[in-house]
Amino acid sequence: MKPEAFYTWKGEKKVNNIQLVGRLTRDPELTYTPGNGLAIVKFTLAVNRPRFDKNKPQEADFINCVCFGKRAEAIANYVQKGYRFGVIGRLQINKYTDKEGNNRWSTDVVVEDFEFMQDKGNNNNSSSNNSNQNVQQNNTEDYTEIIGSEDDIPF
Repeated sequence: MKPEAFYTWKGEKKVNNIQLVGRLTRDPELTYTPGNGLAIVKFTLAVNRPRFDKNKPQEADFINCVCFGKRAEAIANYVQKGYRFGVIGRLQINKYTDKEGNNRWSTDVVVEDFEFMQDKGNNNNSSSNNSNQNVQQNNTEDYTEIIGSEDDIPF
């Protein structure tokens, strides 16, 4: 994550700043505001708590996140349930009144920056991998096999 995300436009350090790395608990929900059509994405990030006693089970916090604009569209298009994802943002507490007239509060992380952290090999697209193998097997007489991986490409 970029260190400049910790500073305001005047170069002052932010007081309300949060960094999280976790996995999405479900696919992001993308909506648009009526009128100006601003993109809004909401998702929940499962963040593991530190485990000091290895005999106890792993515990996680489930943190609601929201992002706006082009970044929201990028998250909705490239991230899905189970993906490892890092966010930088600010904590926001919203007060609202429920149907019974009771005051309620919700806590969200307003995402200001993010990083895709999913490994290329862990994207669980086995169906697309199988179809690629079938294409390679069917067209072997027209092409020569290239040995190596994409990591061997010098650019």
